[in-house]
Amino acid sequence: MGTSGLLVRSALIAALAGFLFGFDTVVISGAEQKIQALWVLSDWQHGLAVSMALWGTVVGSLAGAWPADRYGRRATLLWVGVLYLVSALWSATAAGPMGFMLARFLGGIGIGISTVVAPLYISEIAPPHARGRLTGLFQFNIVFGILVAYLSNALLRGVGGADWRWMLGIAAIPSLAYTLLCLGISESPRWLLVFRNRHAEAVAIMRRIDPAMDGPAAEAQAAAIESGGAGQPGSVLSLLGAGLGRPVLMAFLIAFFNQLSGINAILYFAPRIFELTGLGAHGAMLQSVGIGVTNLVFTLLGLQLIDRIGRRTLLLIGSFGYIASLGACGWAFLSGHYAVVPACVFAFIAAHAIGQGAVIWVFISEIFPNQQRAAGQSLGSTTHWVFAALVTLVFPALVKAIAPGVVFLLFMGMMVLQLAWVVLRMPETRGVPLEQLQRQLRGG
Repeated sequence: MGTSGLLVRSALIAALAGFLFGFDTVVISGAEQKIQALWVLSDWQHGLAVSMALWGTVVGSLAGAWPADRYGRRATLLWVGVLYLVSALWSATAAGPMGFMLARFLGGIGIGISTVVAPLYISEIAPPHARGRLTGLFQFNIVFGILVAYLSNALLRGVGGADWRWMLGIAAIPSLAYTLLCLGISESPRWLLVFRNRHAEAVAIMRRIDPAMDGPAAEAQAAAIESGGAGQPGSVLSLLGAGLGRPVLMAFLIAFFNQLSGINAILYFAPRIFELTGLGAHGAMLQSVGIGVTNLVFTLLGLQLIDRIGRRTLLLIGSFGYIASLGACGWAFLSGHYAVVPACVFAFIAAHAIGQGAVIWVFISEIFPNQQRAAGQSLGSTTHWVFAALVTLVFPALVKAIAPGVVFLLFMGMMVLQLAWVVLRMPETRGVPLEQLQRQLRGG
């Protein structure tokens, strides 16, 4: 692939923010029922407690563009680690529901910022031929973090009466390691050129990142980046009037459909869903580990294919998989064939991992100009987390108000709409330099 040690190291460390994201958001699945019983929470209070981290991600994703543009990608990634660390320790020691919710909200802010900064940082330092695989490392680490969270929950289950505190607090270890590792990554050369006018430093980093790039080639690339003009710290509002209607709509729709598949509801409430089929609590927890393994395996497959067959093709494959698996899951619940529900859920996870999971963060990080990339990533991330929070908030009450099978069929209907959008309107971005994509998408 012709990648340097600095490029791979910087991309891997930035992608570790995804591991913390995956672990922190899903670890609650092993603790949520005990927290509800401990503090005697109603269904709506319980939904709020579980979704509090997601509301934090909304704030973090809305605000994430500003520190990324003002202080740099590297510094912002480091402070994300600090937020994760504080949240893990506070969540594990919370004395009541209010303190617990605030701690989870703080961790959610870190998650929201990480979904803005980590993918855009990797996309900015990666060469076009490897951008999908390297940026996709963020998603790989998300699902790896999910798997480790499920495994950790299963291992810590029954370790004393307050095992849920250990489940949440153990996240402090990887949070501290990630924070220290961020001290060793390089800054994004595109940020140095667009926001700091540090030409010589940016060119030097480009040459260290890409061993095939000589001095004239690095100078030419730097000139192409600088030709777009200087940038100012941005926000979602800065996209208004910037002539970016097409990228804005694409970022919104891919994030909207990501969550209206029901992915976060299934991940967060997996043990509860399996218990609805008649599995005992321990069996349901072990089935949740199977979700993590399936997610990891098919994410790896997606990363192998994303720079070969493209983003659009993967999303087509995932859309068909969504429709088939969600339809089958709805039928199984409605007809009482509960034995096939785990297989249907695993198929759904596979479809998500190879489609939306592999594509979303890569695609959003590619479609905006350098000056508005952080703001565009913020828009897509905010859309993602607003709908994630809404779905997670209402899901416990929804499966009590209407049949679970109907809920799965509603999710399937949204995936039919996603398929129509992919077929009719989604462009392919594979292998195209970021500055060339900027010109193509501005021109429609």
